[in-house]
Amino acid sequence: MFAEITYATRPGSRRPNEDLVIAGPSWIVVLDGATAADGVDSGCVHDVAWLVGRLGGALAARLAAGDGGPLADVLESAIEETGAAHAGACDLGNPDSPSATVAMVRVADRVEYLVLGDSAVVLSGTSGAARVVSDDRLERLPGGRPYSLELVRRMRNAPGGFWVAAARPEAARQSVTGEADAGDVAGVGVFTDGVARLCDWYGWSWESVLGLLAGRGPEAVIGAVREVEAARGPVRGKRHDDATAAWGRLVR
Repeated sequence: MFAEITYATRPGSRRPNEDLVIAGPSWIVVLDGATAADGVDSGCVHDVAWLVGRLGGALAARLAAGDGGPLADVLESAIEETGAAHAGACDLGNPDSPSATVAMVRVADRVEYLVLGDSAVVLSGTSGAARVVSDDRLERLPGGRPYSLELVRRMRNAPGGFWVAAARPEAARQSVTGEADAGDVAGVGVFTDGVARLCDWYGWSWESVLGLLAGRGPEAVIGAVREVEAARGPVRGKRHDDATAAWGRLVR
């Protein structure tokens, strides 16, 4: 059980925020919708925010109901429900259909975690060390960055490529999952890649991120992201991305 959960989310531009964070007494879910490329037909009458909201709601309903099955099963069922909500109005086989990354944590005697896509879960150990759970398959596509749109289409939710939550429930089986003894964990941070760039791009340690998160809260972490982005600029892509940070402090 969490003693306290705090979170913050901030859009990266004037566009609507396509991140979502939801939580209950023993669980946290963070979703990051993949912004659609300009001029690309997704084959779907719904936008990314619709997918994120529907998927987040389906996950919350299952977790709040105390579904004790593996987190991958929970996600698979939620993707299936979300797919059915398209009600036949969309081409779900379109490689540009709306998608999202998923990061989940559930706490009982064990701390269970799941990551699908380039969000992150970071466990803060009682010793102060950080244990990072991430899915780096998007960083390991052939040819190196910048990736072409055609490469991403071909490698999304495909063997040897990368996996996200979209229209294929079996993508949940490709999640990075595991667990830790709750007695060894002081707190859990859950982040979209708009916050993880502090470590991936700008050289922060995860221990530093968790220290700021525990000491000053999620809003301060997002503020730190914006400060370093303004000072140093992006390594690639968007100058500012939607950024979400959640912190769950465990009952001791």
